[in-house]
Amino acid sequence: MPSAAYRMAFTDWLACACAGATERAAQAVRSSGTDLLTDVAFAATAGHVLDFDDTLSDGVAHVSTTTAPAALVLAGHLGLSLAAVLDAYAEGYEAMAAVASASHPSLYDRGWHPTAVCGPIGAAVAAARLLELSAEQRETAVTVALLRAGGSRGAFGSDGKAIQAGLAAAAGVQGALVARGGASVDPRALHGPVGFAAVLGATWPAGDDGAPASIEALAHPRTAPAIARNWIKLHPSCLGTHSPIDAAEQLRELANGDPLEVVVHPVARQAAHLDSVSDGLSAKFSIPYCVAHTLTRGAPRAADFAQLDGGVVDRAASVSVSVDDSLPQWGTVLKPAGADAVRLDGPRGAPGRPITEAELAGKVSDLAGDRLEGALGNPRTPARQVLRVAGLSGG
Repeated sequence: MPSAAYRMAFTDWLACACAGATERAAQAVRSSGTDLLTDVAFAATAGHVLDFDDTLSDGVAHVSTTTAPAALVLAGHLGLSLAAVLDAYAEGYEAMAAVASASHPSLYDRGWHPTAVCGPIGAAVAAARLLELSAEQRETAVTVALLRAGGSRGAFGSDGKAIQAGLAAAAGVQGALVARGGASVDPRALHGPVGFAAVLGATWPAGDDGAPASIEALAHPRTAPAIARNWIKLHPSCLGTHSPIDAAEQLRELANGDPLEVVVHPVARQAAHLDSVSDGLSAKFSIPYCVAHTLTRGAPRAADFAQLDGGVVDRAASVSVSVDDSLPQWGTVLKPAGADAVRLDGPRGAPGRPITEAELAGKVSDLAGDRLEGALGNPRTPARQVLRVAGLSGG
């Protein structure tokens, strides 16, 4: 069985999907069909739509959001157990994480959404494990899946961000099914001069011989696994807002309306790039809004983004954002007028400040109520049962 870190991340994703299943983006995907691939896309969209799912900061990628639903939904379709789901998820997680991490910050700087671009890899590897594909078929599965790689940061703050992650997960599962069906695709589609890596600006990790690493090598790293560098979010908003939120919690006594400058790393600013917001979804990507909410109402919870708060919008007008590339990528400095600055090198939930079991339990309860109690404790539990209690069963 995979380590506790994988089980923690999977549980976190599943709780997010429970709460996200009724959101507009997820329901729109659900309404588009009733087949296996739509089921995968729906579950993946549901798990990402709140932007509360775990994140690998190495590649600025939500690795679980494509890999976990691919494993869970396909396992349910095949009549397999939770143990099979977690084994497949762990392999998919590491393979996707390896490419996303190697490709950072190039993908992000080009405007790609790394979760959507690299997501087909994790989903295809997870599906290939469940379908018991050969090593050659696994390579084909990933190559086919990546023929549909895409997704831009331009979708952030809209339904498109979660939907493109959902489509990436479905592409991975379809790639595995196509490989099982006997397809053959030349590796140059992945590694050639006009293949996936070259065209999108990604970097494929090299193996010991200097050639592109095999899927087997990516899925079973000999060094510390990427899951050890994963973090569980404690705020339901873009990662770039988390340190500012944590820092703002230390400034709750700041007078309402006093100007405040928030300094972040350029990558955090690229992620949380919105200042003017039009609805609760776009507010998740606004540092001024999230900081203003923390100052006036406390750190935002998932329900706080159901709609805009007029008082918070007014307070956000006095919050400015600047960048400093000498800061840690997810660090921040808050500079209130006439008061001491607050500096954080990273938010709670990051590997250096990991979430506690109690904090995870509280998050799961907030998102899923008691629906998941006992659902993940027995590895022999059928995947179909997990999908049912989570509200993610096929349409």
